[in-house]
Amino acid sequence: MKMKTLVSSLLLTGLAATSQAQLAGHNVILVHGFQADNVLNQPASSAEIVQNGEAYWSDYWNTHADARLDWDSSERIEGGTAQRLYDDAVTLSLSGLCSTGCVLVTHSTGDLVARYFVENQADWLEANGYEPLNILTSLDFAGAGGGTEIADTVVSMVTSNNAASSLAVSAVEWFMGGTLESNADLGVLYDLQPANARNLATSSSTIPRLRFAGAGNDYYGLTGGFITGTDDGVVPTHSSCGAVSPKAYDSCSKNVEFDGEKDKGDVNGPSNLFYNHFAVLMGDDTHHNGTIGTQDGVQLTYVDNNFDAGGIDVDFDTKTYDGWFADYLYVKNSKGSTMSEKVYETLNN
Repeated sequence: MKMKTLVSSLLLTGLAATSQAQLAGHNVILVHGFQADNVLNQPASSAEIVQNGEAYWSDYWNTHADARLDWDSSERIEGGTAQRLYDDAVTLSLSGLCSTGCVLVTHSTGDLVARYFVENQADWLEANGYEPLNILTSLDFAGAGGGTEIADTVVSMVTSNNAASSLAVSAVEWFMGGTLESNADLGVLYDLQPANARNLATSSSTIPRLRFAGAGNDYYGLTGGFITGTDDGVVPTHSSCGAVSPKAYDSCSKNVEFDGEKDKGDVNGPSNLFYNHFAVLMGDDTHHNGTIGTQDGVQLTYVDNNFDAGGIDVDFDTKTYDGWFADYLYVKNSKGSTMSEKVYETLNN
C-alpha cells in the first residue's frame, strides 16, 4: 500500500564520512524513545521533531551515528509515526546508506518503534518500487518493546473518573515531568501499555535484537511501585530483557543476578525471550537514561556473550570473581565507562 509521504524527519549525518560514525564498519541509525514533552506540548513542526531527536542522543550516540528516525510521542505508532517511518525508509533507500548493512540503536520506546519499522519497511519499499533496507542487527538499550505498566497508570489517570492516589499522581508527574490535563492526547502511551505493546508487530524477525538492561532508578524509587518486577525507573525487566511473558522478573537470566552474582538456576528470570532476542549486558545500578547517557561507575555483568549477531561480533572481555559465599560474573573495566561506551568499544571491531 502506498502511504502519503510527509516531510522527512530523517537526518543523514554526512553518510558515514568518517569511520567514527560507524559500528564495525556499518552505518548506524538511531531510534529515540518516549519524549514526555511531546505529550505535554505537542511539537509545532517537523523541524521541532528533528531538533528533539538530535537533543535526545546528545550525550553519546549522535557522534557515532549516520542517521536517525525521529518521531513524535504525541502520535500513535500505527498512525502518524508509521507515515514518518515510511518517508524515512524511502529516503534511506534512495541514499544507499544501508547497502552494506545498517545497525539500529534504540532506546526505550524506540525498541517498539524499531520493531514496527523492521516488520514493515521491506513491504513498504518493495510495494512502491524501492530497495528494502539491509538491517543487520539492533542494539536495544532499556527496551520498552514489551511495554511498561507506568503507561497503564498514566492512561488510567487521564481517562478514568476514579480519583488517583497521591502516590500515583506523584509518580506520573515525575515520569511525565509535568501535570497532564484530563483531556490530554496520550499518543504513544496507549501503545506502551503492555497489553498493546505485546500485540504490535509480533512477527518473528531474522534481525537479532541485543538487549542492554538496567535496574537502577533515578526517580527515587517513586515509579517502581507501579511497574511489575525489577525496573530501571521506567521500563520493567520483562520488557528490557525481551521476555515472552510480562511477569515480575528480577533479572534477564535464571542463573545470574543483576549485580553479577552467579546462582545455581534459582534466579527469578525469564525462561524464554522473544525470537532472536538476546539479553547481553545488565547493570544493577544503571538507570533508564543511564543506559545511553553519562552514568558511569556501574559494574556490569553479562548474560549472552561470544556470539555473532548479524555480522556483529559480540565478545565482551569478562572475568569471574570467586567470593566466600558466591561467585560473580563481571565485564572487565566496565566501571570506568558508561554502558553505551562499553558496548560501542566492544562491538566496534
